Amino acid sequence: MLPGRLQGAQQVGGGGFAVVDLEATGSSSRRHRVVELAVVLLGGDCSPQGEFSTLVDPQGPVGATHIHGIEDRQLKRARAPRFAEIAPGLLRLLRGRVMVGHNVGCDRAFLAAEYARIGVEFPAVPEVCTMRLAALRDPAPARLSLRACAEAAGVAGWPAHMALGDARATARLFAHYTRERPQGGRAYVEREEAALAGAAVLEWPKLPVVTGSGALWVRRKGNVPGRKIVPYVRNRSA
Repeated sequence: MLPGRLQGAQQVGGGGFAVVDLEATGSSSRRHRVVELAVVLLGGDCSPQGEFSTLVDPQGPVGATHIHGIEDRQLKRARAPRFAEIAPGLLRLLRGRVMVGHNVGCDRAFLAAEYARIGVEFPAVPEVCTMRLAALRDPAPARLSLRACAEAAGVAGWPAHMALGDARATARLFAHYTRERPQGGRAYVEREEAALAGAAVLEWPKLPVVTGSGALWVRRKGNVPGRKIVPYVRNRSA
């Protein structure tokens, strides 16, 4: 591991959960690109372990600025890394962990597409979807958006459509669902334990040498408002 790249992180690459959220230039993982990425690390007991975020140069138009708030000039000014440059560090964060997301299949599709562009097959990482967990609640939230589910669980006060803000909210929502299990809680526990066990033995790909790989991560300028669930690892640190 390169000195300083993951300074301040705890249990990077260890067991537990990796809560992922991303912003993209559009809705299609085949045609659009990741423009911001965040990962919040949780232990197997949902204890906070670290958080990471970066802008990503999509090597083209940023797309829906009115949704994610990111502009081309912002990426240029920040010297945001390309996905290929952060790909090795991201794999280190995810290795050995269950991937968690709100509509996690969408996040996975974008990550798989980005890795495919550099010739790497993204592995079949065990996943937990907080949107599906919300649908199992009794009563279930009236809507299954992250904001609606979070508000129903008492999680509030974060900026939507900022990757780190959404990842923090998803992590808090997941921790809430883990504490307040629905009826049939034993089956929930068994599925969670099986996912953790599967993540621990999953084989991860070796990345080809990419020019600039290991680039420093560049957080969106300014603090992300809202409650932090974990201490933030220093800017440009993943």
